[in-house]
Amino acid sequence: MNENDSKYNFKVLIIGPGAVGKTSLINRFVHNQFSLKYKFTIGADFLMKNVEYKPSKTAKLTIWDIGGQERFRFLNRSFYKGANGALLVFDLTRENTYIETKRWLNDMRTILKDKIPVVLIGNKLDLIPEIGEVVDRKDTRQFAKKENLWYIETSAKTGDNVEEAFVELTLRILKNIS
Repeated sequence: MNENDSKYNFKVLIIGPGAVGKTSLINRFVHNQFSLKYKFTIGADFLMKNVEYKPSKTAKLTIWDIGGQERFRFLNRSFYKGANGALLVFDLTRENTYIETKRWLNDMRTILKDKIPVVLIGNKLDLIPEIGEVVDRKDTRQFAKKENLWYIETSAKTGDNVEEAFVELTLRILKNIS
């Protein structure tokens, strides 16, 4: 896929509380790699990748990895500007991170006056057999429906549903701009 093939160039945010796997999801999607080493994101970082949303149809995503640490929250306003869509991530094994996503969503919607498509991601699906169900998945689906979000569960470690989450967001962005 040639860099210049894509007709579309979208700014995508990946947001949510700290240590939910946002950077790992991006690394799995962009580089098809996973690392167990945790390094928190200071402010924001970004990577780019072309995503094929239909056969021979691509869009270039500039993915902004927004740090989830509370002390950097004041920076979010400037990072959000110009976003076309967002991935809102929580950790399926830590209920407090799911509860915090509601505040993240509200903050983002307050900053961005235009409603952008959002995919809600329950990450670390691979840990459920070991840890058990911690987050009420029925509640997450109801919340997603109520807030007009698309919900998917992923594993950055195994790669399960990671590509699907980015493709679905791309399709929703395209629908939003047409």
